[in-house]
Amino acid sequence: MNSDQIDENGYRANVGIIVANDDGRLLLAGRAGRKGWQFPQGGVAPGESAEEAMYRELEEELGLTAEDVSLLGSTIDWIPYKLPERFVRRNSQPLCIGQKQRWFIMKLVSGEDRLRLDLTDKPEFDRWRWVDYWRPVNEVIYFKRRVYARALHELATHLHPDGPPPQPRWWPHRWRSMFRKDLKRAGLLDL
Repeated sequence: MNSDQIDENGYRANVGIIVANDDGRLLLAGRAGRKGWQFPQGGVAPGESAEEAMYRELEEELGLTAEDVSLLGSTIDWIPYKLPERFVRRNSQPLCIGQKQRWFIMKLVSGEDRLRLDLTDKPEFDRWRWVDYWRPVNEVIYFKRRVYARALHELATHLHPDGPPPQPRWWPHRWRSMFRKDLKRAGLLDL
């Protein structure tokens, strides 16, 4: 039996977690035993709200509780992405072709010493670091970059009241163009 919420279109309900420190830098976690880096995230169980899933995942993956963070906001809607064909598990039912994510941004209000990556039998992460605002878009696996860029753009004013920090000069032109189209399509960019 599958405990994930997978909708009729094949998208698994999932939450993404962005934790910021006092300097506005973001916590990026390293996948256990792998090279990859990403924001903490996890599935929404049946009967669980996105916010409940976020706090559960926050504790499971980072060892933090609601008392350790100040919730600043969340994305207005779910942000979907498709998995590349090679990552779709064709023999699992129901078939999951991607994820739809609700993103949350919060500020760490306790000390870094509260971070614990070893609270589960099989930890998701084995290291973490603080990075500049747009850095996670470059660090995450390629098929999640557009979701990261959109979530960071939408949630930026919670840390940067005057709007998102400028996009990095090192972003390729094709990324900038693609991200702009995504934001315009989502109604997050006036042009």
